[in-house]
This record gives sequence, C-alpha cells and structure tokens, in this order.
Amino acid sequence: MTDERTIKAYSTRVADYLKIPLPPEQIKARQAFAKAVGAGLVLDLGSGPGSDSAFFMRERLTVRALDATPEFVEHARNNGVDAHLGTFDDVTEVDTYDGIYASFSLLHAPREAFPRHLAAIHKALKPGGIFFLGLKLGAGEHRDELDRAYTYFSQTEIEDALAQAGFSIDRITTGMGKGLAGSYDGFILVMAHA
Repeated sequence: MTDERTIKAYSTRVADYLKIPLPPEQIKARQAFAKAVGAGLVLDLGSGPGSDSAFFMRERLTVRALDATPEFVEHARNNGVDAHLGTFDDVTEVDTYDGIYASFSLLHAPREAFPRHLAAIHKALKPGGIFFLGLKLGAGEHRDELDRAYTYFSQTEIEDALAQAGFSIDRITTGMGKGLAGSYDGFILVMAHA
C-alpha cells in the first residue's frame, strides 16, 4: 500500500529535498555499494529525485530508478535517469539485479510489509547480489512534522529481518543525521548480499 500523505509531502518539496547534504557515513556507504557491485544493473528503490542514481551512473553502473512520487520521477527523468513511477510492490523481478539500493525508502513501508518487501528484493537480486539498506533507528510507527509515515526498527530487528529474508550482512554503520523535516535522527546503513 502506498501512503498518499507521504507522497504529497514529497511532491511539494523536491527542491528542498535536493538541498539536504548526505552525512559522511552515507557518502562512504554509497561509494562502497558502487564498488561492491562493480558492474551491472542496479535498482535504486525509492530513488527520490535520482541523486543516488546519477552517482551510480557516473560510476558506470546501469541504473533503473523506482519511486512513488511523480515529481521525483519527473525530476530524475529530466536529468537522464531511467526512472519509473512505482511502489515497493512493483519489485517482482527474479535474478535480475546485481545490486539494489534502498536508501531511507523502506522506512515508509508499514511494519507488517517489511518482511515481504525484503523477500521480494532478495528474489530480484542475482545470487550474491548486493543490497544496501538505510533506515532510521527507533521504535514504533508514526508521522513526522511533514506528515510522512515512518516505521522505525532497532538494529537487532533489522538484522533478524534480513537473515530471515536470506541475506548475509557484510557491514553495518550507524550515525546521526538531519533530514528533510529538520530533526536529527539516528540511522543505520547496512550492506548485505543475497
């Protein structure tokens, strides 16, 4: 299910979203993901306006971007990204991607849908394919000041969910960053493989 209030919050803030600086931990993790994939096809899942997709393209990866906010997809397309309008439920491929990059996108999915999405991502990756997951740390589900729906997990919950979906974790980084709503939140960046 797609949360229309979250999409609306993003649809009116494309320019603001583009101004958010990435924390150093995320810059390093994005570079590590590109290096780990090396070559091939990457899915930027919940791609936003396509900034990460553009980075991966500069790293000579082939990128397909997927996002549920039409304004983000339009911005990405206007900047040369192969962007498509869709939701997490549109990940239906089998053994297709060399890497899937889900940077602070799956946190908008309801908690009960998280295992199903991880299973679909695992299925869509080629054997040994690389998965990057960025989430905010915490507990519960709630809306932020911009009316976006969030689901929070502990590190243990994330590790358990990834293991149940069949992933092997390669690296975990945690940190603190400022998001679109202006709040500072703890986050976790996970690199794993199928």
